[in-house]
Amino acid sequence: MPSPTSLSRRAALGGLATGLSSVGLSSVGLSSVGLSSVGLAFGGLASGRAAAADLGAPVVATRHGQVLGRRAGAATVFQGIPYGADTALRRFMPSGPPPAWDGVRDARAFGPIAPQMRPGRPSIYSSWANPQPESEDCLNLNVYTPGLDASGRRPVMVWFHGGGFVSGSSALRYADGARLAAKGEVVVVTVNHRLGALGYLFVPELGAAYADSGNAGTSDMILALEWVRDNISGFGGDPANVTIFGQSGGGAKVSTLMAAPRARGLFHKAIVQSSSNIRGTTPAEARGQTERVLAAVDAGGGRPDVRTLPFGDLSAAADRAGVLFNPVVDGRTLPRHPFEPDAPPGSEDVPLLIGTTKDETVGLIGGFDTSLFDLTWATLPSHLGPLLPGADVTKIVADLRRRAPDATAADVFFRATTEGQYRRRAIAQAERKVAQGGAPVFMYLFAWETPVDGGRWKSSHSIEHGFVFDNLDVSASMVGADPPQALADAVSSAWVRFARSGSPGWPAFDPATRETMIFDTASKVVSDPGRADRLLFAGLSPE
Repeated sequence: MPSPTSLSRRAALGGLATGLSSVGLSSVGLSSVGLSSVGLAFGGLASGRAAAADLGAPVVATRHGQVLGRRAGAATVFQGIPYGADTALRRFMPSGPPPAWDGVRDARAFGPIAPQMRPGRPSIYSSWANPQPESEDCLNLNVYTPGLDASGRRPVMVWFHGGGFVSGSSALRYADGARLAAKGEVVVVTVNHRLGALGYLFVPELGAAYADSGNAGTSDMILALEWVRDNISGFGGDPANVTIFGQSGGGAKVSTLMAAPRARGLFHKAIVQSSSNIRGTTPAEARGQTERVLAAVDAGGGRPDVRTLPFGDLSAAADRAGVLFNPVVDGRTLPRHPFEPDAPPGSEDVPLLIGTTKDETVGLIGGFDTSLFDLTWATLPSHLGPLLPGADVTKIVADLRRRAPDATAADVFFRATTEGQYRRRAIAQAERKVAQGGAPVFMYLFAWETPVDGGRWKSSHSIEHGFVFDNLDVSASMVGADPPQALADAVSSAWVRFARSGSPGWPAFDPATRETMIFDTASKVVSDPGRADRLLFAGLSPE
């Protein structure tokens, strides 16, 4: 069985993204039109494009061509829109814009997703599964909008999925943005980008063209944000009011983009859910990872050429090598660690909403190794120690047992790892952002506990997805059969309010008072929640 350290790292990072303006098909502005009005003008529809039977369906012009969407309740949906060129042609290099197309492109189904590493998923994630074909031609995004009128100037919310930097996609069912868009009068964009070795394998020795190889996936996300800037007004969105948000690996991606100079000005607010990326990977660390991946490739004794290796073989080798990628501090795309030693320059004017769930690691680690629920006081230290390097485990266990005398060894394990790995980093990121001055920071703690499996999973990692997107109806494996809709209303409204105004509706975080919104069936603002736990772990580095 893998060690607790490898299980935690795998779960945390791999478990659980000027010129011609957009114009509409009508003679004035961007508008939704029927195909009957434009069919002849575009000389018919090529194979793979929209069918003639779709008369009256919504069509929008982007810089690269027309796209056909579909209605979904009160929203209009466009899926699989290319924002970048096929990355197979530029493996390990930054991509560029997609080639333009003639006619009207069918955008009513998800596009291919990035090749995945395979960490698996606990059963509580099963409701959200939505497998899609994998391809290096994966730079596509989805747009959910309540209206196509260019005068709408709605806030734009760009979602980067979780799964660390190695797995996940925009097609997962919780991330359907139709309800959030319609209910909140916002435009939601969800993004696919390169992952794993294809997105972050550091190979600058291949030549100058590969200098950004350790951040190819980050470059993809920046390219997607450039697409939003150039095209989103045609979908009713305001390119001057863009919020980036993400959970787990998506939260780490948001943290990284806050430190990426090329991303400055492409977004105006940020939400980090359950993963604060404090440090990137150093070039030396990245080269070591590359060597491990190359050693895991079965190349018949020779050194493999990763530029031509089938992507499945490359992803499998990275998986065998146990490499869980992170953006590389390459001095180019990422010139410094995201939030080490302080908040990154250039993020001063970006309001930040940040938080975690109350019991992150119950599902994140326990979901991958259910034997942890059977820990004893004798076996607890050997499992806990590797996950809290530098910590006095004996002191931590004694303190938590004293304050929770009825707790089991498993309870202490999950509480210590949640506080030591997730809350501590979120608090450090918030403190460093406040110390920078400028735009405010707002903190939350999601505390509602799921009844699934007798309540075993508590307020686990990812539980807030269905509440943020208001998609409880596709989240039963995570939230049960009768989750509180009022809580989904409160959470989704707070996210929309933040995207619209820069404030979710409660006081900003101040290290002196530490006011935090606790989301539960009876949500409330609390000053310095979990103070004793915070102080217990305060001496540990948040890296």
